[in-house]
Amino acid sequence: MAARPGLSAAATLLIEDELRSILEGKGWLLQDKQDGLLPMGTHSVFGNFPPEYMPKKKIQKKFKPKPGGNLFSKPQVNVPKKIGKDGKVIETAFTRRAIQPTEFRRFYDRGDLPIQIDHGKIGGKLAWKIELEKLDFHHYLPIFFDGLREKEDPYRFFSVQGVYDLLERGGSKILPVVPQLIIPIKTALNTRDPELICTVLKVLKALVLSGEMIGEALVPYYRQILPIFNIFKSINLNIGDEMDYGQRKDKCLGDLIHSTLELLEIHGGEDAFINIKYMIPTYESCVLS
Repeated sequence: MAARPGLSAAATLLIEDELRSILEGKGWLLQDKQDGLLPMGTHSVFGNFPPEYMPKKKIQKKFKPKPGGNLFSKPQVNVPKKIGKDGKVIETAFTRRAIQPTEFRRFYDRGDLPIQIDHGKIGGKLAWKIELEKLDFHHYLPIFFDGLREKEDPYRFFSVQGVYDLLERGGSKILPVVPQLIIPIKTALNTRDPELICTVLKVLKALVLSGEMIGEALVPYYRQILPIFNIFKSINLNIGDEMDYGQRKDKCLGDLIHSTLELLEIHGGEDAFINIKYMIPTYESCVLS
């Protein structure tokens, strides 16, 4: 999502969540947890309550979104769904996968990350307890990339904003860490959650532009990160002759994938196009043409 003036990318995600709660009603995050798509987390900051103190019956309210509310809040995609004879959704290549607890969540809950929120800045920014130039990127950058799978705050805010801060100030320290970032990127894409895919694609663009030779360093790993691109490449918002007022948010998945592939080709060197073409046969070069 394109950050608004004065707001960071992570703060913009917070605003979009509030907009979704207003339009659809609160409870969508809890419903995802009850459906097993998101980790439940602990009962409190000190851990889970003893079993004898827990209620005997779990009250589960089925979340019903408000009609017409999801037009502006969710990523702009028309993901096809297959419904079986019993009324349940059949798993397809587009079906969301369950998100497992991340390493970022574990490190944050233990207090091992040198970050805190700076509430004095517009939209909320991160205050680092150590200078970024002195940070061990081999240790921290993969942890923050692993947190891109989070959909619950404060984990998502810290991970997304932390990634952008590290990419902005990392310089030459980023290139040696690229091989360690592939598994977190692949794991986040394999959730097949359109909202998460949009976030990862924008981070991937920032990664390519954060330093020299990074685009070329990603070429050997196209087989790990491009299969999901091939699945969602044709998923676009079809609104006929209506006006799309949300273009500035850059949430149309098909267009975002296409622009990311073009950036990978431009910065990936002479072998980038042939490797992209091998994984995504329908892709046409923006350089050779």
